[in-house]
Amino acid sequence: MTEIRFDAGAMSFIVSAMPGAPPRCVYWGKRLSAQITPADIALLTTAQGAHGGETVPIAASLALEPGLGLMTPPGLLAHRDGRCWASLLRVESAVQTGNSAIIRCSDAAAHIGLDYHLDCDPLSGVLAISAVLVNRGADVLTVDTVATACLPVPTAMTDIIGFSGRWADEFCRTRLARFAGSYVRENRRGRTSQDSFPAVILCGAQTSEQAGIAYGLHLAWSGNHLVRVDTLNDGRVFASLGVLALPGELRLAPGAQFACPAIVAAYSASGLSALSRSFHDHVRRTLVRPEVQARPRPVHYNSWEAVYFGHDMPRLKALADRAAAVGVERFVLDDGWFGARRSDRAGLGDWVVSDAVYPHGLGPLVDHVTGLGMEMGLWFEPEMVNPDSDLFRAHPDWVLRADAVDQVPFRNQYALDIARPEVADYLFDKIDAILGAYAIGYVKWDMNRDLNHPGGPDGRPRALEQVTALYALIDRIRRAHPAVEIESCSSGGARADMGVLAHTDRVWTSDSNDAIDRQAIQRGASMFLPLMLLGAHVGPGICHITGRSLSMAMRAGTAIMGHMGAELNLLEETEENLAELARAIALYKRLRSLIHGGDQYRLDTPDFLNAHGVVAPAKHHALFSVAWLTGHKTTLPPVLVLDGLAPERDYRLRLVWPVPWRAVTSPGVVEALDLTGNGHVARGEALMTVGMQLPLALPQTVLLFELEPA
Repeated sequence: MTEIRFDAGAMSFIVSAMPGAPPRCVYWGKRLSAQITPADIALLTTAQGAHGGETVPIAASLALEPGLGLMTPPGLLAHRDGRCWASLLRVESAVQTGNSAIIRCSDAAAHIGLDYHLDCDPLSGVLAISAVLVNRGADVLTVDTVATACLPVPTAMTDIIGFSGRWADEFCRTRLARFAGSYVRENRRGRTSQDSFPAVILCGAQTSEQAGIAYGLHLAWSGNHLVRVDTLNDGRVFASLGVLALPGELRLAPGAQFACPAIVAAYSASGLSALSRSFHDHVRRTLVRPEVQARPRPVHYNSWEAVYFGHDMPRLKALADRAAAVGVERFVLDDGWFGARRSDRAGLGDWVVSDAVYPHGLGPLVDHVTGLGMEMGLWFEPEMVNPDSDLFRAHPDWVLRADAVDQVPFRNQYALDIARPEVADYLFDKIDAILGAYAIGYVKWDMNRDLNHPGGPDGRPRALEQVTALYALIDRIRRAHPAVEIESCSSGGARADMGVLAHTDRVWTSDSNDAIDRQAIQRGASMFLPLMLLGAHVGPGICHITGRSLSMAMRAGTAIMGHMGAELNLLEETEENLAELARAIALYKRLRSLIHGGDQYRLDTPDFLNAHGVVAPAKHHALFSVAWLTGHKTTLPPVLVLDGLAPERDYRLRLVWPVPWRAVTSPGVVEALDLTGNGHVARGEALMTVGMQLPLALPQTVLLFELEPA
């Protein structure tokens, strides 16, 4: 086979796989008819030599390896003690079976093999590209750089959207004009990180949520990574994603191999929101377990911001009573239930129930929670240990470290070397014992520090091994307890990626429960991840992190648009707030199949608004959220133009949150359309073309509009 071709969804992806030549992507973009062949594309894109450059054009490859002679940062840089560095990989064979393909490549002189595995979703056109690098030589192969793939992007994609952030402010989007040279994002934190989410979007200058061309690429990996966009001096553009290996971390013995994590990539000709819907569809159908898909996402209650480390059985039972009364379905006991864990300074790693706090074990609390009809959940941070712990005193050599340097202080804890079999066995045995002893249906798996010095017992770095060991440990626990759901939490959203989601069932999006912050955080996360996986909690009236005071209506309305939960002291809330929270939970339960199974449409709005919605696949039902983040400079807010509806269908439009609600002044659109009563029947075409005038609302207000069949 001389070519690999996928025509799926709105896109076509074509790779030249001529035996004896480097594999190269010749086209990725708008779907082509079958009559347009790679030969046609090659002729139409014929390059030529230019003054001041090579007289023979150099074609790129999927690896951009140095043997090509192309003056670009390499996607693969490997050597044998400085020799055999100019690798040039040629196709040995290429086989396509339906929507999957394998391209086997080798460099006979450098004794390297590189196999590309390509899978294409036939409906959405989402690509999953992975690679396996093999040392076919007789001595060690040192790999300095290995991108999973280097993909060409049209020069018309003049803008780069990257992702940054910090603790409690994840998934921030930064848009800049692409420039000559290299856009590079490196993450060395040992986890996905809050400041460098492993993804990039390239789009046109005019591309918006609802219009324009965009290419999105995400690395399904939960550790150190490299994301780059290189604009060559000849105008060509390449996007490369891969692991970031620390010095000496990738030294392949003869016959050894390294599996590069997958790049998940999508194309859209209809804006950023459509790009996200492709990713959401891919995640739901390929990563979310069928048993999780089949079950409504339970409403959470998490104990952390209510009690912190102050565990007390009567208080926890009272919180469980209040939680059940407002409609909570899962009660999660957070940090502080084990060992000497009365603060974050001691006990981490000693995974036995504290006799001092729970003299009769967790059984009485678990029985109380399950007796109220709720599921019990439990917090763990398996990868970490406090120096003040029985585990560390017994096994100080079990932690990651670097020779001759001090440990970096970070939340009074060290990172365990979970790639060591004895460490993984210890953690499995402890977690397995707890899950076997109690009726626990949910695990919140946390990780609260970076890996500043991820060295193993031989002194070599092993940050990459930590990630694969993490995946293996979670899978081992899942096999032993298949009914238990597992959440990926890492100081909030520092480990929320498609790599960890292949092993877990939910991500904690951020430690900030401030609803204003959450509007932006959840919007950013939704660029790649569906709402059903984004933990979204109703926080305290005064946020513990930002100090901002927000109404229950704003807090609850924001949390509804995700996987809803609550993380506040229910014993201190007013009866009025508890009643409003109960109404919000009831609304979420009524609409969660739509929120989690529908297609998300983010709307283009001024900065003071955040508007998005979900529309059922059959287009008969929809829910749109509109949040006023600040005030606006004009007398009136804008007309809201909806998206995703069926133009020919009539919808009954109603305001369903908050209830009751009145605009700042009246009468207005709410009264004219009877939005808080029987609602108004409008054609989908009108709502997506004319739109609806928004009412006057105060800053820090969120309104939810439901559209049902008329």
